[in-house]
Amino acid sequence: MELEKTEDRRVIKTKRAIRSAFARLLSEKELEDITVSDIAQYADINRKTFYNYYAGVHEVVGEIEDEIAGSFGGALSSEGIASAEDAAFFVFEKLTSVINTDIDFYGQMFSMRGNVSMMTKIVDIMKEKARPYIAEHFRVGVENLDIIMEFMFSGLISVYQRWFNSSRRIPVEDISSVIMKLATDGMSGFSETD
Repeated sequence: MELEKTEDRRVIKTKRAIRSAFARLLSEKELEDITVSDIAQYADINRKTFYNYYAGVHEVVGEIEDEIAGSFGGALSSEGIASAEDAAFFVFEKLTSVINTDIDFYGQMFSMRGNVSMMTKIVDIMKEKARPYIAEHFRVGVENLDIIMEFMFSGLISVYQRWFNSSRRIPVEDISSVIMKLATDGMSGFSETD
C-alpha cells in the first residue's frame, strides 16, 4: 500500500512537472513549435518518461483543456443561487475565483493563439451547466435560449481572453463586474443620465 502511494506521488509530481514545463514554454513559443524534447528538457525528465504519460504534446494540451473546462463547469454547478437576479453575479464570481486560483497558468492557456478548442469546450460546458437554471428562471423559448447562452458565454470567454492578452491593468474583478452589469442590465446599465 505504501509503495502504491509513493508511485502515485511520483506520477503526480512528474505530470505536474510536464504541465509546468509546457506552460512555461507557451510563454516562449507558439504551440506548434513546442516539442516533446522541449518539454522533457524543461521538466528535467527524459523523453521516455514523457511518453509513459502522454502520446505527444497535443495530448498534454487536451488534458489541460479538459481540466480547465471542468473547473469552469464545476464553478457553475454549485447550488445556492437565491434568485434569478443573483445568477449573473454568481457565475462571474465563480469564474473569477477559478481564474484567480492560478492566474499565470490561465493567462498562458488563454493567450495561446489558435486555441479554439479550449474556448469551445469551456463555452459548451458553461452552456450545459447553465441551461437548466436559465430555462427554469427565465421565460425564454428554446431557440432564443440557445442564442442568448451562446452570446453570453462566448462573449464572457472572449472578454477574459482579451484581458489575459492585454497588460492586465484592470483587475479581473472589475472586468467581471462590468460583464455582470451588462448581462443583467444590458447596455442601458451604462447609460449616463444628467
